Amino acid sequence: ATRERVHQAAAQLGYRPNRVARSLSTGRTGNIGLVLPDIANPFFPGVVKAVQRRAREFDLAVLLADTDEDPAAELELIRTMTKQVDGFLLCCPRASDEDLRFVSGDTPVVFVNRRVGHLPSVSFDSADGIRQAIAHLAALGHRRVAYVAGPRGSWVNRERLRSIRSVATAMDLEVVEAGNVIPTLEGGIAVADQILAASVTAVIAFNDMIGLGLLSGFNARGVKVPADISVVGFDNIPTAGLVNPPLTSVDMPKEQCGRSAVELLVQLLNDREGRAGSRRLLPTQLIVRGSTGPAART
Repeated sequence: ATRERVHQAAAQLGYRPNRVARSLSTGRTGNIGLVLPDIANPFFPGVVKAVQRRAREFDLAVLLADTDEDPAAELELIRTMTKQVDGFLLCCPRASDEDLRFVSGDTPVVFVNRRVGHLPSVSFDSADGIRQAIAHLAALGHRRVAYVAGPRGSWVNRERLRSIRSVATAMDLEVVEAGNVIPTLEGGIAVADQILAASVTAVIAFNDMIGLGLLSGFNARGVKVPADISVVGFDNIPTAGLVNPPLTSVDMPKEQCGRSAVELLVQLLNDREGRAGSRRLLPTQLIVRGSTGPAART
């Protein structure tokens, strides 16, 4: 009864707890850090919004940092923010496994779209996404396919490259590897001529931004998509379905990813001993649109 009267009085007075004062008694800041490689990449806003919504439900604030795809800047930002947060969500980190293990030794960390040993992580089933994309292209008669690789330091890129080699071999497809390129529209445009010179009938891009850049580069050369060459992207960003032709892409459940990452971090904050084995693998789904079609005759 006393508690209820206190809550009613607080509500009437518009009282809000002081986070600094609370941190002195609880040892927690009420903040979590979300570190991204490039906030300008359209893949990340969906994750960020989901993280913020779920964190708010746990009465947590989110501090956001952008590393500009720089592993050294990433580690420095983490060190700088450590005393300001209770834990980190590291999204697509570019640092080495060794450095990331060291970071997680002192501060609770959940890796997003990256796996580091058995440390807590939320990742996407890129291998199945690659399998769906290759099977789709094979069914359309494609036998020589290019893969445009993303950043050299990207764990996701390494996983996709390993998967595409394995699946293509199993389906008797030849793969031409190009890159590594920056995962932007400009990166895709820059590699378009290299793809055309490779005499492939289809190309799978590391992400949708590279895929959209390829569409632009092909259009500038008078190459028709998908009549002359098919294009598949990854991430299914909002603009993928708005271009002409709309981009076939592997969808990644970004909202589910953000929510799951926060839930794992809260679990870790409440039970530091439960950190091992806390990994979630989210499904992927190929969204077929107008940028893929039957293989052109070569």
